[in-house]
Amino acid sequence: MKTEFTRRGFLSTVGQGMLVASVGQLAFDMGVARVHASESDSKPITFGTLEPLVLLMQQTPIEKLLPTLVDRMNQGTDLKSLVAAAALANARTFGGEDYIGYHTLMALAPAWHMSQSMTGPRQALPVLKVLYRNTHRIGETGGHKNEVLHQVTPLAMSPSESGIDALKAAVNAKDIDLAEGTFAAIMQKGPREAFDELLYTVQEDTQVHRTVLPYRAWELLSLVGEENAHTMLRQSVRYCVKEQSRQNPSEALGKAFDQHKLMGLEIGTRAADDQWVDSMCQTIFRSTPEQAADAVAAAIAEGFSVDAIGEAMGLAANQLVLRDTGRTVRQEWPGKPVGSVHGDSVGVHASDSANAWRNMATVGHKRNKFACLILGAYQVAKDRIQGGGDYLNLPPLPIDQPWKRIKTTEPDKLLSDLDSAIRDNLQGQACNIVNHYGQLAHDPKPLFEVLLRYATSEDGALHAEKYYRTTTEEFARTRPAFRWRHAISLARVTASEYGRSAPGYREACELLKVT
Repeated sequence: MKTEFTRRGFLSTVGQGMLVASVGQLAFDMGVARVHASESDSKPITFGTLEPLVLLMQQTPIEKLLPTLVDRMNQGTDLKSLVAAAALANARTFGGEDYIGYHTLMALAPAWHMSQSMTGPRQALPVLKVLYRNTHRIGETGGHKNEVLHQVTPLAMSPSESGIDALKAAVNAKDIDLAEGTFAAIMQKGPREAFDELLYTVQEDTQVHRTVLPYRAWELLSLVGEENAHTMLRQSVRYCVKEQSRQNPSEALGKAFDQHKLMGLEIGTRAADDQWVDSMCQTIFRSTPEQAADAVAAAIAEGFSVDAIGEAMGLAANQLVLRDTGRTVRQEWPGKPVGSVHGDSVGVHASDSANAWRNMATVGHKRNKFACLILGAYQVAKDRIQGGGDYLNLPPLPIDQPWKRIKTTEPDKLLSDLDSAIRDNLQGQACNIVNHYGQLAHDPKPLFEVLLRYATSEDGALHAEKYYRTTTEEFARTRPAFRWRHAISLARVTASEYGRSAPGYREACELLKVT
């Protein structure tokens, strides 16, 4: 039974996370029958007709993987099946608990979407790139012998209690068995209802992987099928149990709902003009997390649509990419040199998070539509403050430099110049070219084809596929006055990441006979 959507019920729900961390026994008082793992809990999960392909992803030695996959493709196995099998193999092996593992899972749906923008043999490249990373990491961690996910028995729950509170109690008590059993019971309501109830737990911290993992897992359902929804979504439950909540935004969320009387409101349909979107973008970007949450709650109360608010939120996160000074000497890391902005940079993380919140707002029920928008703005503001840079006083790229102004107007020449700027790691020049290209109103498709080529070939420090998907999706949903900001940021990140080819990419090119 779902918690009644009232102010009293909501405030009880959002406040509970601060209490249950030290009260693991609370689950008994909520009508949840605690049982320890039964024999069925140790049984392996299998995936029907996909099982042989899943095992292939887990057990094939990495040096044989790509030839084997290309051979399967030549025999008729489609890319969708390969991605689905890889996602299931990843989930069963890592369960949302391995850093490289869950980053790879989050890259699978974006890689699939990237492939759908390509034709001919090259279409397989973004998928094969991520499948190589997936199986390589599975092999490094012991493969099929060390699987994290097994069958789980749903816990018996009182029909008078909601799984929302029970799941939050189990997660905050860091009881993984209880959390798994509770979520298995919640899953019996169906994927969409279970995802909505899971969001209450996800929302107890605005941390990038806690935010993005559930959305990317949900996105994969279109490939793996809803019959595997439990396998996909339970990874988020385990992640929340394993990762200690660092900053619970429940107080700010509850205050925003209360002050703006959001309970009982219908979803707004009010359109926003360019001035409103730009003003809301700047408000979110320049505010404290609490102020950003309040501003979005006020916009919801005024009837602005989910799309209008989400558009402003994505643009606010984008400012962190455009204003980033790049990694310092202290932040230097193999594959992430001084001055780089790709990988787990503040801007890339913030943009991926804002995109996830915006998309989850379209999946959740009414309360969670509002909560996802409010917390998305909260997280952008928090990322800006915790990023450590002087973002408020730094100008966004591109910066007008008279001696570097671009005079070329021909689209083909501009794209050629962009390609050269990327290969020379000239982030600023790549931004200038894309800005000029957009101002001339040239067709964006050829430009994104250039950027797609590098999102496919380069390693990207685990984030190339996700960020390409984020920016192209935001570009498509953003009004003409501001949409090119997303293309500019993608060009910058692409120029930053160039020069570190993805493992397996060249081998895949040779097998597919493409250059």
